[in-house]
Amino acid sequence: MPNTPNCPKCQSANTYFDGMLFICPDCFHEFTEKTSEVVEEVATKVIDSNGTELLDGDEVTVIKDLKVKGSSMVVKRGTRVKGIRLSSEDPTHIEGKVDGSSIYLMTCFLKKG
Repeated sequence: MPNTPNCPKCQSANTYFDGMLFICPDCFHEFTEKTSEVVEEVATKVIDSNGTELLDGDEVTVIKDLKVKGSSMVVKRGTRVKGIRLSSEDPTHIEGKVDGSSIYLMTCFLKKG
């Protein structure tokens, strides 16, 4: 389409129309032609095994013994992980410190509190 607008975020001219929105393949933003505003992406909530929402800085408890890949370390059931950080890349992973080591844990093996 010769009259596609530039991306409002990265100013790339490499945009295309998918029938409802313009899409920038360079930065993956979606926007409308009239407003050229970035469409709000649905914020994915990070939830634990019980469906409770997790936030940065929360304290979680491990609900199953977990072997840490690339290490002989085992995170035992009942281990508390304080001050977690949410992963910006994947809502099913968090980062926390266990026994002084910073590791990524899957949220399906955690419960809040």
